[in-house]
Amino acid sequence: MAYVEPVTLSLNGVKLVPLGLEHEAGLAAAAADGELWNLRITSVPAPGETRAYIETALQMRESGHRFAFAVVDEASGRVLGSTSYHDIVPAIQRVEIGYTWYAKSVQRSHVNSSCKLMMMGHAFDTLGCAVVGWRTDNFNHASQRAIERLGARKDGVLRHHALRRDGTVRDTVMYSMRAGEWPEAKAQLLYLQAQRASAGH
Repeated sequence: MAYVEPVTLSLNGVKLVPLGLEHEAGLAAAAADGELWNLRITSVPAPGETRAYIETALQMRESGHRFAFAVVDEASGRVLGSTSYHDIVPAIQRVEIGYTWYAKSVQRSHVNSSCKLMMMGHAFDTLGCAVVGWRTDNFNHASQRAIERLGARKDGVLRHHALRRDGTVRDTVMYSMRAGEWPEAKAQLLYLQAQRASAGH
């Protein structure tokens, strides 16, 4: 049995569904919203590469290393982006959350915080994870700030760690949250979401 079984999660009008080939057109449209493949610090599929992107994610799911979701607007069915559990290590009850990107039109909205709440809640409360991790490019300062807002702690930096799409090699900033830190982080995230909702954002 896979550590991460297929599941659909929903919160605040946002739905996470297991990524499949049926999401190819929607995912390509989401990537085109802002031409996200031009960002050197992300792994968004370029035009014509969406099917291969999904097939790679499905192969990684089959091997137990990654479980990718399509992020979908519940009301319209529009695909907003993608996010994944990855580097899944059942023996020590660890997953990481990453491969995350959204159409430019929904960035800086409630979409990311809703997705993170769903994924963190499922990891800690359903899968029984002892720790959830994140990693990001050392130059992706927006991603680092977003991870820190979740309540994750910075573990350190892996220098000369991974290839970027432009052939340069990045340093990778690592973060994590332990199960005991989740209840307080969850309460703070729910509080921030309520404040955003009351402000009409």
